[in-house]
Amino acid sequence: MIVNSEQGSIVDVPGLQVGHFTLSQRLTGCSVVLAPDGAVGAVDVRGAAPGTRETDLLDPANLVDKVHAVLLSGGSAFGLDAASGVVRWLDEHGIGFETGYGRVPIVPAAVLFDLPVVRPGEDPKARPGPDAGYAACEAASRKTPDAGNVGAGAGACVGKLFGLDRCMKGGIGNASVRVGPWVVGALVACNAVGDVIDPATGQVLAGARTADGLSLLDTQRALLKGERGHRPLPGTNTTIGVVATNATLTKAQAKRLAMSAHDGLARSIRPAHTTLDGDTLFAMATGTESSQADLMLLTAMAAEATALATVDAIRHAQSIQSVTGPVPAANHLAA
Repeated sequence: MIVNSEQGSIVDVPGLQVGHFTLSQRLTGCSVVLAPDGAVGAVDVRGAAPGTRETDLLDPANLVDKVHAVLLSGGSAFGLDAASGVVRWLDEHGIGFETGYGRVPIVPAAVLFDLPVVRPGEDPKARPGPDAGYAACEAASRKTPDAGNVGAGAGACVGKLFGLDRCMKGGIGNASVRVGPWVVGALVACNAVGDVIDPATGQVLAGARTADGLSLLDTQRALLKGERGHRPLPGTNTTIGVVATNATLTKAQAKRLAMSAHDGLARSIRPAHTTLDGDTLFAMATGTESSQADLMLLTAMAAEATALATVDAIRHAQSIQSVTGPVPAANHLAA
């Protein structure tokens, strides 16, 4: 029997910890998924203009098979600097790939573009750096992570195809799915150009608003009717995340998990994987469950957990007032 819980999270996977850090100077931040004992890692990049670090080593043909953390960050390419702080924290705690000359922490990372999201009085040049990544590690724990306007999802927005003045607040969310001895959890920071959909009902939860700002437009329907908006630059709209499992997987199998997790994005974001998005999803397998993995089942669980985590991000998002105008959250617009 499948048990889905929007209250669950990626830390339901044994061996993982999650920490957020949100800057005080501006609504941006970073989130880290720590695997102190290492986790088999993989990645699937679907976006046209991703911002990433250490993704080549995750190719199944390459040597290193385990990662010790994955960083998700705001700040666009500037936010990749936060990974240095994660490396420093892991090094101080003796965690990394043994080389014979010391342990080298392996920390893949991906960033999303939240630079336009500035509230009155904030510093537009404040971005997550090494200290932010270090602080996220210090905050990491096995507790269910906060969701919404925190960490990598702090400055995330969705539904931007018709202009920032008609977008809505995105965020970061959690979910987990259990079947038998296996658990798959997901952590997703949603900053999509498209709308976020409830996969169970097909209802648009958040996205581009009508010109009066009072209701949802339905971006995909508008596009198919021939409407065109103010297209943002490619790569300025990105959903990034981590899907993880307790199963024992090879790098090639973990790659299939990451690929299937993107199916969850396609269920919960419409349109998904556009030329304007830089979508990137990592997979982590901690191997605490030693029974032979049912990869077909695990990939189905990965898609489900990812879709639920994306919806969770939107349901926990809070409205903000930016210098470009109000950015309502789903709960605000519904009210």
